[in-house]
Order: sequence, then C-alpha cells, then structure tokens
Amino acid sequence: MEGASRGAKFFEDLHVFQEARKLANQLYDLTRQKALSQDRPLVLQMRRAAVSVLSNISEGFERGTDREFVHALFIAKGSCGELRAQILLAKDQGFLSSEQAEGMIAQCRQVSAGIANFIKYLRRPSGLKKQA
Repeated sequence: MEGASRGAKFFEDLHVFQEARKLANQLYDLTRQKALSQDRPLVLQMRRAAVSVLSNISEGFERGTDREFVHALFIAKGSCGELRAQILLAKDQGFLSSEQAEGMIAQCRQVSAGIANFIKYLRRPSGLKKQA
C-alpha cells in the first residue's frame, strides 16, 4: 500500500469511517419513522447516499493507493452533500421536524469536514506519491 492507511491497518480503524457509519445508522433510524417512511423513493435515495459515504471510504482504503483513496473520499464527500439536500427536502415536505433535520445536517457537515481534512492530510507532499 502506498500509504493510504497512514497507520490504520483496516478501514474500520479510520475515525472518518466510524463517523460515517454512525451517520448511516442514524439515518436508517430516522427513515423508519412513520411520516418519512411513506415516501419510499426518498427514503431509498437517502439511504443510498448515506451508505455511499461509508462504502466509498472503505472501497478507497482497500484500493491500496493514496490517489485512488483520495478520489473515493471526494465521492464520499459528494454523497454527504447529496444527503444534506435530501434531508432538506424531507423537512420541506413535512416529513422531518426542523430539529431532526438540523441535527442530521450538522452530522453530515461534521462527516464532510472530516473527509475534507483527511483528503488534505493524504494530499500533503509526504502523502500522495506519483503513480509509476
């Protein structure tokens, strides 16, 4: 491995993965609520976005190079933004209270910021090495 782990042996050891996993589990709990669960297409899309965050972190880690890991982290970060938009829509449609939406959005932003910081860390000169 080219350094993608930076000390972590498994993607499960990464703080950013652990936070993304918490986000996905909380989103699943939220989407089981009666009001929101009735909009099945929105629920499925929200779940896909949340799962995409942690899936891309794990996939990128397993790819074995910092370059591919950074690419996957950018995709995960984009999925955080997608999920925030869907949470706002669910709030607009009356499926979530302002407090529920604000809590989930804050958590999405926290995960997104963690991903951004990890990308910066991996892109430091000692991190991302040129591909042969």
